[in-house]
Amino acid sequence: MTDSKNINNPVGQGGGPRKKLSRAERQNNGPHRNRDRQGAADQKAELVRKMREKVHAAEGAEQADEDTSAG
Repeated sequence: MTDSKNINNPVGQGGGPRKKLSRAERQNNGPHRNRDRQGAADQKAELVRKMREKVHAAEGAEQADEDTSAG
């Protein structure tokens, strides 16, 4: 009789048993995902910084317009 077909003992597939996956890795939540999440957080932080710079630049231009029109 053949062995059970669980993830760590696949029957009929060459190469021996698969690497034992941790619970987090089975849920697609392993260390590689942490790197992806860090990269996404970095991109978001950069985007927020750029948006804030645009807002401050627009406010600065608006202040300059008010100062010149008041004089």
